[in-house]
Amino acid sequence: MPERPGVLVLMGSGETAPTMVEVHRSVVGRFGRGPRALLLDTPYAFQENAADISARARRYFADSVGVKVEVASGSGALIEADWVFSGPGSPTYALDHWRGTEVGAALKARVGSRSGATVLASAAACTVGVAAVPVYEIYKVGAEPHWRDGVDILSSLGLPVVVIPHYDNTEGGTHDTRFCYLGERRLSQMERELPDEVAVLGIDEHTAVEIDLRAETVTVRGRGALTVRRQGAQTEFPTGSTLALAELRELAKGVSGFVPAAPVAQASEEESSSATLAESVQRCESRFDAAAASGDAGALSEAVLELEGEITRWAADTEEDEGGVDQARAVLRHLVARLGGLADLSSPHDRLAPLVDPLVALRGRLRKEGAYDTADAVRDALAEGGVLVEDTPQGPRWTLRS
Repeated sequence: MPERPGVLVLMGSGETAPTMVEVHRSVVGRFGRGPRALLLDTPYAFQENAADISARARRYFADSVGVKVEVASGSGALIEADWVFSGPGSPTYALDHWRGTEVGAALKARVGSRSGATVLASAAACTVGVAAVPVYEIYKVGAEPHWRDGVDILSSLGLPVVVIPHYDNTEGGTHDTRFCYLGERRLSQMERELPDEVAVLGIDEHTAVEIDLRAETVTVRGRGALTVRRQGAQTEFPTGSTLALAELRELAKGVSGFVPAAPVAQASEEESSSATLAESVQRCESRFDAAAASGDAGALSEAVLELEGEITRWAADTEEDEGGVDQARAVLRHLVARLGGLADLSSPHDRLAPLVDPLVALRGRLRKEGAYDTADAVRDALAEGGVLVEDTPQGPRWTLRS
């Protein structure tokens, strides 16, 4: 029997979004048909809507990736499972239930044995290093910037690092929310508190870092980049980049002079061009505005229908960053309301047709009945209103006087 593939995938965000479908498919595909797949729900298990999040994630993996996923909370089948996934929620809650527990030990064992696929994203990805960012406590509650001890799964790969997802986040608009909502000021402060041998691995949103545990290669996939940051200096690997795990270790240790190779072509055109939900909403709004300016009623409807289709595609997204599906639905309702207000964009001919067509038909019936004088009076009345009626071999045709 061939050895089971070994792969670790760290995602910056978008783990149940269309942007990561091709990444998931390629990883799951390594295990053939019907792999045993587990969803570890720990990071969000405390939420009141935990069951709904699990249901949406299972639907996403079944419909978009083609794999049936079981929900698990404990260590039970973690070692035997072909594919294990964990993603959104609270890094702190996950740490409280993984660090020093059987679950954390099982996750470490999966990576250390170089067997099976382990996919950790967003909150779960935060936990895999020497230390972890307690993002909610700092960004939402106002705690002083500090680190929590991590599960340190990456130590078995010779990587003394901290992992920061959402590295290129821009949700703050007027304030800096990069680096998982820390911003440059707080991250710089926290970096000084790390041991000298520890580096930062930053993973952009809708980006995956795929580590082949047997070939010891690292590939960046998705939309953004992997950044290795150490004491203010950083090296960036854009999507499509591939490097040896040994090279990543050297960078994490601060060895200078390493020049990243040119990125290779993406494995899939869909993977490289897939837009985020926020970008799709913006595109549909722009199309709607252009159609409104040009009076193109058909294009107005197409823009609204395209947005509705994007909302359907993203319905399973469990993280819903940048407002997510709820915000997109609000935009959809706004566009539909505007569409109703712009209903008079149809041509004057189309607007008058409900009034003129019956009068032209009445004139035709009068002519058939021999009431030519009355028929001519109807024609003349229409002409006074700017409607010119012309009799053709195909029947009467009317136009508006220019």
